[in-house]
Amino acid sequence: AKMAPQKLRDLIRSIRACKTAAEEREVVQKECALIRASFRAEDNEFRCRNVAKLLYIHMLGYPAHFGQLECLKLVASPKFADKRIGYLGTMMLLDELKDVSLLVTNSLKNDLNHQVQYIAGIALCCLGSICSVEMARDLSGEIEKLLKSTNSYIRKKAVLCALRIIRKVPELMDNFVPATRALLGERNHGVLITGVTLISEICKLSPDNLGHFRRLVPSLVRILKNLIVSGYSPEHDVGGVTDPFLQVRILRLLRILGKGDQEATETMNDTLAQVATNTDNGKNVGNAILYETVLCIMHINSETGLRVMAINILGKFLVNNDRNIRYVALTTLLTTLQNADCVDAVQRHRGTVLDCLKDPDLSIRRRALSLAFALINESNIKSLVKDLIAFLPQADPELKPYMARELLSAADQFAPNRKWHFDTILSVFSLGAAYVTLEAVARAVQLIANSGDLYPYIVQRLYLALKEDTLSQPLAQLAAWSIGEYGQYLLGAAADPEYPFAATSTQIVDLLKTILDSTLSQMFTRDMALTALMKLSSRFRDQTDRIRSLIAGYTNNVDVELQQRSSEYSAIFTHYNALRPALLEQMPVPELKLSAKPSTSALPPAAGATPVPELASPPIAAPAAGGASLLDLLSDMTPAAPAAAPVAPPPAAGNMLDLLSGLDLSGPAAPAPRPAAAAPAPMGGASLLDLLGGPSLGAPAPAPAPAAAPAGGFGSLLDLMGGPTPAAAPAAAAPFGIPGFGAPAPAAPAGDVLTVFEKDGLKVTFTFSKPPGSPLGVLVSTVNATPVPLQNYVFQAAVPKAFQLQLQPQSSATVPPLGGGAVTQQITVLNPTQQPLRLRLKISFVANGAPVTYTTEVSNVPPQFF
Repeated sequence: AKMAPQKLRDLIRSIRACKTAAEEREVVQKECALIRASFRAEDNEFRCRNVAKLLYIHMLGYPAHFGQLECLKLVASPKFADKRIGYLGTMMLLDELKDVSLLVTNSLKNDLNHQVQYIAGIALCCLGSICSVEMARDLSGEIEKLLKSTNSYIRKKAVLCALRIIRKVPELMDNFVPATRALLGERNHGVLITGVTLISEICKLSPDNLGHFRRLVPSLVRILKNLIVSGYSPEHDVGGVTDPFLQVRILRLLRILGKGDQEATETMNDTLAQVATNTDNGKNVGNAILYETVLCIMHINSETGLRVMAINILGKFLVNNDRNIRYVALTTLLTTLQNADCVDAVQRHRGTVLDCLKDPDLSIRRRALSLAFALINESNIKSLVKDLIAFLPQADPELKPYMARELLSAADQFAPNRKWHFDTILSVFSLGAAYVTLEAVARAVQLIANSGDLYPYIVQRLYLALKEDTLSQPLAQLAAWSIGEYGQYLLGAAADPEYPFAATSTQIVDLLKTILDSTLSQMFTRDMALTALMKLSSRFRDQTDRIRSLIAGYTNNVDVELQQRSSEYSAIFTHYNALRPALLEQMPVPELKLSAKPSTSALPPAAGATPVPELASPPIAAPAAGGASLLDLLSDMTPAAPAAAPVAPPPAAGNMLDLLSGLDLSGPAAPAPRPAAAAPAPMGGASLLDLLGGPSLGAPAPAPAPAAAPAGGFGSLLDLMGGPTPAAAPAAAAPFGIPGFGAPAPAAPAGDVLTVFEKDGLKVTFTFSKPPGSPLGVLVSTVNATPVPLQNYVFQAAVPKAFQLQLQPQSSATVPPLGGGAVTQQITVLNPTQQPLRLRLKISFVANGAPVTYTTEVSNVPPQFF
C-alpha cells in the first residue's frame, strides 16, 4: 500500500520544533522534495493535502511556484474541500500578471453559477483577488447577473468583484450603474457597505455620474439616520456604536456627493448635525465617526454653525489622551484654515494648540508648530510670536531652522510697528543664532536702514546685545553693520528708559576689536567688523589714530580678504585722507523688500489630509556634491567639485541604461573652506559684505559668489560703500589651466538670450557671453509667473563627456511668485573640441507642498558660442 504523506499539522509541529534556521530549511527542502514527487506521480488522493502544506511553506517565505498548476487541478475538482484549497492556492500563488491565471477563467465561470452558495462564494473571492483585464471582460456579464441575486451572501461578494472590475476596466462601469440603486434598498449590512463602496468608486472614477447618484442622497441620509437612532443591535454593535464601518462609508460618500451641490448639502445638514451631537467620543469608534463627520462638513457647502461645531469637535480631539487623535485634529485644523470662514473658529483653540508644543511626541510638536504659525495674523501677532519665541530655546534642533525662518517671515508680514519688528528680529538672532541665514541678516539690514527715527534705539540695543553675546555670528554681523553706519548715536543718551545705556568711543572700538580678535568669529564677521571700524574713523574723531593703527595691524593677516581690506583702508589713510569723510558717509536708504507671508504647510502629508511640505529650512546654496541627487539616474558619473578646485574628468559610462548616460553631471558648487591663498565667501556672503565694503584700489579677491545678486535684498544693497574695486590677491590655480574656468566669467557685453524651458508659469532663460580668451559663460535666470512661491528650487545640468561644466551656487532656493524676482546661477562651459553644445537640464522644486521635477534638453545654442 502507498504511504500517505504527513499531515499539515505534523509539518507545522516539525518546523516549529527546529532550533535553528538551518534545521528549518532542511525540513522544508525535504518536504518540498516529497511534494514534488507526489505531484509528478499524479497523486489525486493526497493532492489537496500536499497543496495545503505547500501554501504553509509559501507563507514561511520559501518558493512554492511549482504548485500553481496543482492548484488549478484542485479548482477543477468537484469536491468542495478540493475547490477551497485550490482557490486559496490560486489567490496566494498566482496573480493577474501570470499567464497561468488565464487557465482558471473557465473554472471560475462554471463555479460562479454553481448551485452551492459556498462554491460560488469562493469563486467570487478568487475573482476579486486576481481579476485581470482579460478576466474582467470575460466574466463581467456573470457578475452583473449575480448583482441581482436574492442571496445576500452571493450579492455582497459580487459587488466587491464589480468594484475590482471597474478599477481594471473603467469602460465596463456603465454595466453596473443601474444595479446600484437596488443595493441601497438591502437590509443586509454587508450588501449595504459594499454597495456604498461601489458607488463611491464610480463617483471617483467618473465624475459624470455624480448627478445620477446625487438623487440617492435622501436614501443615504435615511440609512445613516436609522443607524444613529436605532437601538442596541448585537449583530452590528462595535463599542456601543451601531455598525461604525457602514456609517464611515456613508459619510465618505456623502462628502463626495455634497461637494459643490447646495441641494444635496441642505438634505444632509440636519443629519450631520445629529451625528455630531449624538455620537459618543469616549471610544475610538465614536471618534472615527466624528472625524469623518468633520471632514464631510468641511468639504460640502454646509452652514456656518455646522462648521463651528465641526471645529469644536476637533478642539475636543486636541485634549484627547490618544496621541493619534491629537495628531489627526492638528492636521485637519491646518487644512481647515484654507477656508476663510473657519479662521475665527480655529483661533478660539489657539491656547490648546500652543499647549501641544509641550507634548512629548515630536510629531505632534511639529504639527502644532506648523498650525501655530498658520494662525498668526495682524490681531494676534504679538501674543503668538511672544509664546513661540519663548519656545524657541527648548525646541528640538530639527525644528529650530524652521522656527527661525517662520518667525522672521511672520514679523515681516504682520509687524504692528518697526520697533516691535526690530525687537523680534533681535530676539530670534539672539536665541536662534545658529539657524539664522545670511538672507535673514540682509533683510534685517534693510529694515534697519529704513527705520530712520529708530536709529538711536536700534544701534544701542544691538550694542548691548553684542556685549552680552559676542559668539552669535548673525547678531555680530548685524551689530557691526549698524555700529559702522550709525555709531554716532551710541554717544548720546539712552533712547529708551527701559534699557539704560552709556558707552564711550573707546568702549565701542574695544568691542569691535574683540570681535576681530576672537578665534570663534567667522571670517565674514571679522571682515564686517573691520569695515565698521573704518567707518567709525570718520564718526569718532578722538579714535581716528587708534583705529588707523588697529587696521594697519591686519595687513599681514592670514585671511586674504581681511588682509586686502586692511591694506586698502590703510592706503586711504595714507593717500586719500582728505576724501575719507566723504567716502565713509552714511549710505542712502535702500528699498525695503521683506519676505512673503509665512508658509502654512510644513509637514509631510498624512492620510486623508492635504499634503504639506516637510519642516525644513530651504538651503541657500546646494551641497558640494550637487550631482548626488541625480546619482540614481547617472550612477557612473562623478558629481561636480567645488568651484575653486580643479574638476577631474568623469569616468567612462558603465551603464548604458542610465537616463543621462554619456553626460557629465554637474550640480551647484558649495562654498569651499577659506584657504590662506584664496578667500571664497559663502553664497551671498560677498554681496552682504559689500554692505560694508569700503573704497578699494584694484581688482577683487577671487570669491565663488554668483554673478547675479542673491535673493533676500542683497542686490538692492550691493556695495553700499561704493568706490573703486579692491586690489587683486594672488589667484588660485584655474582648473584645466584656463583662466576664469570654475569662477564667475569675466565681465563682458550681454550675449544672446535663449529661452530653454517654459511650462506651467516657470520660465528659464540662458544669457550667453564669451569674452576673448575665456570659456563660455551662461547666466541662468529663472522666473516664476504663478501666484505660488517655488520652494527648495534646484537647477542641475549635464553635458556630453567632450565638455567640462562648472555651476556656481544659485542666488536663492526660492523663486518668488508673480514674477517678483529671478533666481540666477552662473554656468561656465569648457569646449576644447569646439563641438555643438548640448545640455540636459533637471529642474526640481516644491510647490504647494508637492515636489515637482522637470527634465529637458537644450541643443539650439547659437553657433558663435561653440
